[in-house]
Amino acid sequence: MEDDKIIALYWARKEEAISETDRKYGSYCRAIAHNILKSLEDSEECVSDTWLRAWNAMPPQRPSILSSFLGRITRNLSFDRC
Repeated sequence: MEDDKIIALYWARKEEAISETDRKYGSYCRAIAHNILKSLEDSEECVSDTWLRAWNAMPPQRPSILSSFLGRITRNLSFDRC
């Protein structure tokens, strides 16, 4: 699914947004978290927290590059956990 459609799902408050985000960017975000944390369990928790943060940030924020937006959230959560 295209990023603009995923963002539209967030704006419509449809839970499908999270599953589509995980399908498209889950491995990307897990890799970011695992490179920082070196723990599968902590990485998975950070990715779950990323989806929650993305859900709470949209709306009002509409990211122009969804991968960068999610990557930044994941990285920040991972560093906070570290």
